[in-house]
Amino acid sequence: MAGPPVVIWEQEVEGLLHYKELVPRLEEALGKFSRRDSTEVIQPVRTTLTLQKHHGFLGLMPTYMENDGVLCTKFVCFYKREDGSSLPAVQATLVLLDPEYGNVKAVMDGELITGMRTAAVSAISAKLLMRPEAEVLAILGTGKQALSHYNAFTEMFSFKEVRVWSRTRQKAERFCRSVSGPVTVCVSVQEAVRGADAIVTVTRCTEPVLFGQWVKPGAHVAAVGACRPDWRELDDVLMKEAVVYADSREGAMAESGDVILSGAEVFAELGDVINGTKTAHREKTTVFKSLGMGVEDAVSAQLVFDQWKAKTSQP
Repeated sequence: MAGPPVVIWEQEVEGLLHYKELVPRLEEALGKFSRRDSTEVIQPVRTTLTLQKHHGFLGLMPTYMENDGVLCTKFVCFYKREDGSSLPAVQATLVLLDPEYGNVKAVMDGELITGMRTAAVSAISAKLLMRPEAEVLAILGTGKQALSHYNAFTEMFSFKEVRVWSRTRQKAERFCRSVSGPVTVCVSVQEAVRGADAIVTVTRCTEPVLFGQWVKPGAHVAAVGACRPDWRELDDVLMKEAVVYADSREGAMAESGDVILSGAEVFAELGDVINGTKTAHREKTTVFKSLGMGVEDAVSAQLVFDQWKAKTSQP
């Protein structure tokens, strides 16, 4: 009979999950997802339940990877918070199960895993789509996702300048103190993105904050916020002029206000580029619309669990 599930809290996850092991696992998972082979990945579009009283949503993200023996689901609550709110914008829990017996093997704090896997996939999009001579990175937003993206991008790439914008200078300066390298604080979005080669949008905005007329031709944009059909970060001009990529075409068409409301076409999934079935248009302006996928959580959770077992010498 199976024993009780392992509980792995955020502090322990931090010591077990590293980008150098996570990125190749995620690249492989993105490729498997885009092949649409049910023996490799079964992953429905995220189911959401409205939390009307609290201006939020509960998302359920199950994934089964038959060939790899991985069964996982994530419970994630995300909210439309007022500026200055002390309440969290996102809370997540991951559950790893045994696909044969059905028992829960592990329960994990999902916040750090979500932040790291999201940033890692954005960095993979930059690896595939950003011009190799990129020198300037701009990050719009200063929350936890901004920090994870700073860490992933500066670990994987050598930028000469990193800029950050926030609605308040206090938050921007606090962000600068939390990172390990130099960051330029910008007073406006336009100042932050002017001439930038890579732009990451990790905001709580529900209306466009990044406009195409400000974006350098050939820049790469990783758009991470605005995960509801009526929320946006990017304007119509940018969405229609850029070549748009997504983690999941179905997810983007169902959940991304930037895609749905602009009428932009999703050219390809990242997995299509990894598999060699679609082109990486590095010479053009590109947008990667990130919604997050259950398969990303599944491989990340399995990696954490494997590392935990190795550390504790569990069978």
